[in-house]
Amino acid sequence: VLETDILAAFRMTPQPGVPPEEAGAAVAAESSTGTWTTVWTDGLTSLDKYKGRCYEIEAVPGEENQFIAYVAYPLDLFEEGSVTNLFTSIVGNVFGFKALRALRLEDLRIPPSYIKTFQGPPHGIQVERDKLNKYGRPFLGCTIKPKLGLSAKNYGRAVYEGLRGGLDFTKDDENVNSQPFMRWRDRFLFVAEAIYKSQAETGEIKGHYLNATAGHCDEMIKRAECAKE
Repeated sequence: VLETDILAAFRMTPQPGVPPEEAGAAVAAESSTGTWTTVWTDGLTSLDKYKGRCYEIEAVPGEENQFIAYVAYPLDLFEEGSVTNLFTSIVGNVFGFKALRALRLEDLRIPPSYIKTFQGPPHGIQVERDKLNKYGRPFLGCTIKPKLGLSAKNYGRAVYEGLRGGLDFTKDDENVNSQPFMRWRDRFLFVAEAIYKSQAETGEIKGHYLNATAGHCDEMIKRAECAKE
């Protein structure tokens, strides 16, 4: 096991007659370079360099036929900065493997060298504090309720009352998008009005987090551009 390896701990229940060592090796292979049979293209690469390895197996205390399989994956198996690629490999089709009755990922160790490839969101807590000019205390915010059914005008009114009453920010609920009772652009305009009005009355910088997700990426970009303008 190398310091740069990604380590996974799987709780597994092998099928009757399948030794835990065989099941652990199958999990390591299926979630890395292996497949259900030998193929001639195996000879075109160095499988020893890239394959996952089950380096330890422990019986689960008090559980019959349950084991923890510890698997090490070489870092080169994963695209830098891709959560999708990481979890597609480790929690992908291996969970439908026939040698197992049950499988669960219990723990994951990601080395610092891989973590550093994830740049993270451009807006961390410090950026938000700078934008809202709030320091030395927690932010105070809320989600607008009822989350569904309000018109854009009444939604904006609720935002205004909350911000004027002392909140630092308000936010859309995750399922508030652009429904017939409140289209996205209308909500944006009334919320913007609420922010400016509450700022003028309180002398503080206020904010609102709008849900810009949509059914298509193009529409998401349009909403972001609308907000930017």
